[in-house]
Amino acid sequence: MALAQGLQTGAQQAQFTGGIISEIVVEGTQRIEPSTVRSYLSVVPGDPFSEERIDQSLKSLFATGLFADVALRREGDSLVVSVVENPIINRIAFEGNQRTEDEDLEREVQLRPRVVYTRTRVQNDVQRIIEIYRRSGRFAATVEPKVIPLDQNRVDLVFEIDEGPQTGVRRISFIGNQVFSDGRLREEIQTRESRWYRFLTSEDSYDPDRLTFDRELLRRFYLSRGYADFRVVSAVAELTPDREDFFITFTIEEGERYKFGNIDIATELTALDPEQLRSVLTTSEGDWYDAEAVEDTIANLTSAVGDLQYAFVDILPQISRNREERTIDITYQINEGPRVFVERIDITGNVRTTDKVIRREMQLVEGDPFNTSQLRRSEQRIRDLGFFETVTVATQEGSTPDRSVVEVNVAEQSTGEIEVGAGYSSVDGPLASFGIRERNLLGRGQDLRFLALVSGRTQEFDISFTEPYFLDRDLSAGVDLFRITRDNQDESSYDEKNTGISLRVGYPLTERLRQRLNYTIAETVIEDVPATASRFIRDQEGGRIKSSIGQELMYDARDSRIAPTEGYYVRLTSEAAGLGGDAYFLSNRLGAGVYFPVFDQTILSVLGEVGYILGLGEDVTISDRFFLGGDSLRGFAPAGVGPRDLASDDALGGNRFARGSVELAFPIGLPEEFGITGHTFSDFGSLAGVDVSPRPGERLVDEDAVRLSLGVGVSWRSPLGPIRIDFAYPLLKEEYDDPEEFRFSFGTRF
Repeated sequence: MALAQGLQTGAQQAQFTGGIISEIVVEGTQRIEPSTVRSYLSVVPGDPFSEERIDQSLKSLFATGLFADVALRREGDSLVVSVVENPIINRIAFEGNQRTEDEDLEREVQLRPRVVYTRTRVQNDVQRIIEIYRRSGRFAATVEPKVIPLDQNRVDLVFEIDEGPQTGVRRISFIGNQVFSDGRLREEIQTRESRWYRFLTSEDSYDPDRLTFDRELLRRFYLSRGYADFRVVSAVAELTPDREDFFITFTIEEGERYKFGNIDIATELTALDPEQLRSVLTTSEGDWYDAEAVEDTIANLTSAVGDLQYAFVDILPQISRNREERTIDITYQINEGPRVFVERIDITGNVRTTDKVIRREMQLVEGDPFNTSQLRRSEQRIRDLGFFETVTVATQEGSTPDRSVVEVNVAEQSTGEIEVGAGYSSVDGPLASFGIRERNLLGRGQDLRFLALVSGRTQEFDISFTEPYFLDRDLSAGVDLFRITRDNQDESSYDEKNTGISLRVGYPLTERLRQRLNYTIAETVIEDVPATASRFIRDQEGGRIKSSIGQELMYDARDSRIAPTEGYYVRLTSEAAGLGGDAYFLSNRLGAGVYFPVFDQTILSVLGEVGYILGLGEDVTISDRFFLGGDSLRGFAPAGVGPRDLASDDALGGNRFARGSVELAFPIGLPEEFGITGHTFSDFGSLAGVDVSPRPGERLVDEDAVRLSLGVGVSWRSPLGPIRIDFAYPLLKEEYDDPEEFRFSFGTRF
């Protein structure tokens, strides 16, 4: 065999050795002119036969992509070039694609009709189509190109697609975690394990970009809890043999937990006194190390130094670890930064959302001194809008060395929502709700929502509109139209209807302190009062108009508003009625809560609230009074405590109340993926103060008596929504109170 190949190669070399090329003959062309073929050759008539130049000519013809096959041979003194042209694509079609539109695939492939067909280009397009499906979580997708020959050397190209099932996540595991369990860490990442009830979300499908984001979420989680040496060693996704799911394994190193040690401020600016900046520090000696608190301090210092007319500053935290004492000393070094200005802010990727919505979240504008901290804060503010799937903020050199261009690139996501809800509670019975919401109306960042809720005792309809930047300021303004009908026959022998409109504005005073003002005008109707009802209710039957202004001032330092594990909040709510209408009163409520992480996933919460309403020249009506019981005082039925007409057993509400709750939430030993949590609690409170005078023979009780209950419960984040069951026993109660030892609630929105 080797001898035969050697003889053949020698024969080929011999036929292109010696002599002069007299002519070049081209064979096999159909669309391409022979002169075009000759133009790609490295020889012309009159040149000597040369093996090297003939070989170069052969490679040049193949490199054009115009030919499926090329052969060169010598006939006497003639060089014969025989070619087989690649066909022309007549049509491109896609078959089998159910979840991806033809238009999306056409935009991705490079081949087009009337373009020369080549196998290399087809294979490249096959890989592009597969990549589209991988980005949507379908790693089992396959693509088979089919070529249908036509006349005149044309072909139809058909991509036969088998999309395959959604590639899910069968299991998420962690290696190296000692402090936090696998279940706790799974809650912190965005990727979820595949479950049948997650059919409305894509978070249980594998996405490499989401996996990268999960690494960052884990890092933030540990760094905010004192683990300064934490790192993700690797995040590996392994495809199962059946190509239907992935096993994801995070290998981590938690390291030791640190507390803040000495915290200092240093500066090279001679006229700046560091001591006057200590009030803006959010980090304190002895607290657990928190990287987010360090970032907040840098932002506060940047703002404070800017207010002192220092435009160009660069604040760097100098960190010194003491591994023996497990403390971290931080010195916030304030240096004079480079004199660079923002020349231009370019925004790309927003198809629907207007530039204005994005620009108003920027902490920098054209002409401002460039500041890295404000740039990071701007990126986070844009992400927090919830309008975009991805947000990238980068900088480029400007037209001069002291100019910088900020580039903001976003990828939009759907902001429309349809809410359908169903549930049951021991108080309201079966309930159903339906809502439609658009959080980015017409791309202007406005929020429009319609909500309808119907239960055994309540019917509520609400239309609300919110403009988050009223008058181009950080001032949210909105309007609510509502109609609420409630059946109070079981507690107080009347039905109540409220129909009205509310105008509201809200604005931040500091990063954690926010105030909201509102004006409400509504008609309240007390109706369907039976003859056996309390006189104090019969006297109030009918309608009246309430015109009131109110405010809410809230300081929120919790780590989460939905499921807090640490931090605290304080809230003051006030309402004054009497600007027209028939109601005249002044009402105030003050509440606070604090959360302590006792152990991992064991949270102690202490909540308290007091309230008082004062009639201005008239008695306070039953629709404006406070009520306690049910969710506000477990162990007692709704409106189960407080002033009562013993003759009719109707609850009358009170003008003043105080209540508190201490609760310990803890895992009960089941797999954390089940989402089942145990609770033990104690509620206490008092309600009194009815400003009505009983007539002789009427049995009205109104006492400042303290009620106390102890209870246990269990909650389950079920596939169909949150479910909670509580058993509470009243230890301190009055004989006329209405106890409720069992309480059940179930509800969901999806």
